[in-house]
Amino acid sequence: MYDGPERRQFALSDQDMEAIAERAAERALEKVYQEVGKAVLKKIAWMIGVVVVGALMFLAGKGYIPK
Repeated sequence: MYDGPERRQFALSDQDMEAIAERAAERALEKVYQEVGKAVLKKIAWMIGVVVVGALMFLAGKGYIPK
């Protein structure tokens, strides 16, 4: 462990801190939008699958699709 004097002596201005915070918020929001988009696409894929399977079952039941 280092026991010498502190060598990190820089301070961020308020503008720098605001810029960092804004950039972090933008990145977090982008990640939220990505996750929401993935969830929506998964639900749409499920719905399409259910509709296709239902249509195939309906058509097979009516005799339009041979067994």
